[in-house]
Amino acid sequence: MGRNQRRSHNILITGATDGIGLLLAKAYAARGHQILATGRRSVADDEAFFGTPSITYVTADQSDPEHAAQTITSTLSELGWKELDLVVLNGAVGWVGPPEEESTGKISEQIDINFKAPVHFALALSPLLFQAKGRLVFIGSSAITKGRGGFATYCATKAALDGLVRSLAEEWRGRASVSILHPGPTRTEMLRKAGVDPGWKRLLFTAPKRVVKAIQVSIRRGEQRRILSRFFCFRCRFTWFQEGRL
Repeated sequence: MGRNQRRSHNILITGATDGIGLLLAKAYAARGHQILATGRRSVADDEAFFGTPSITYVTADQSDPEHAAQTITSTLSELGWKELDLVVLNGAVGWVGPPEEESTGKISEQIDINFKAPVHFALALSPLLFQAKGRLVFIGSSAITKGRGGFATYCATKAALDGLVRSLAEEWRGRASVSILHPGPTRTEMLRKAGVDPGWKRLLFTAPKRVVKAIQVSIRRGEQRRILSRFFCFRCRFTWFQEGRL
């Protein structure tokens, strides 16, 4: 059966307790798919938190990439999932400020969570992706296209993912698809968590729901790389998805 035929697909989404990851998990669950969501937060009741029985949650702290990967693969085994149709590696952290003021700890944290963890996850999940001839999607950042002051390490980790995707796409050709999507500034809490208040500029950021819709459209199209500009996100709002389709 083809990947895009109407059926329930197995989907893994990291960084799924808020922002883009949470909305994406809910969007796919609403179309009849089974979701394994991960994040750093503890969740006492999966159904109460996500509002649907179609999302299973497991705590997997990406600051310890190897342990997080083991936790995810063990959970997949417990769920009885033999294949993965779609994996969206969304979890990330940032730090904002002059590079010379960034602590070694913050640098290491971003490298571990934003780059090392996705690498570990990709390799650990590859057998299940190959089984389904599924799609692996990394969530990057449009900040890598210009470079932005105050985001040095964050941009470096996202640029590293960009290079990784080009290599994996060739390595896995015919076995699984690999892509990276780069959202622009989005109206989530990420900047606040990174230690900065964008103030009135936040009004210029793209609404999370539009970014999530654009991610789904790009995945449906099979695009290997896409900058999710405000204009692209706006156009995608008019796209309609059928139930049971990725």
